[in-house]
Amino acid sequence: MLGEDATAGVTARFVDSSVERLQAKVEGFNAGRHAVACNGRLVPLTSTGRSGEYVAGVRFKAWKLPAALHPTIDVHAPLTFDIFDRWSGCSLGGCVYHVAHPGGRNYETLPVNSYEAQARRLARFQDLGHTPGLFGLPAEERALEYPMTLDLRRPTHV
Repeated sequence: MLGEDATAGVTARFVDSSVERLQAKVEGFNAGRHAVACNGRLVPLTSTGRSGEYVAGVRFKAWKLPAALHPTIDVHAPLTFDIFDRWSGCSLGGCVYHVAHPGGRNYETLPVNSYEAQARRLARFQDLGHTPGLFGLPAEERALEYPMTLDLRRPTHV
């Protein structure tokens, strides 16, 4: 059965940690001209009520575990974020997010303070690597369950 392992007459149920969620916030944003894309898909930004401030979430599969609850869904990481200019049809810039340190560093201890924790988080972002050249964005995909979250596990036609 999916999500369970039977070993030596015992059934072990595990928690699937292969799916993660990232929150994005943009400030000074012109929603009429710009959009944010993640791996080529439109992020459903929603206004916070403050001028030029928008937020959204991105749910994605981060790891390929041997026994996961979504065995047929491939890993989406690293995530490529683009600030898309609707007028020119190209990316103005962006970043790449890695679910682990891109150099392969594996920390064995907890961070000693908030500065070290922040440095570890920042090390997973690269300020280069956005999508070059012209590209088109697909239509917005607002799911009924979570209208402010782009779920990369869903097919693009849903």
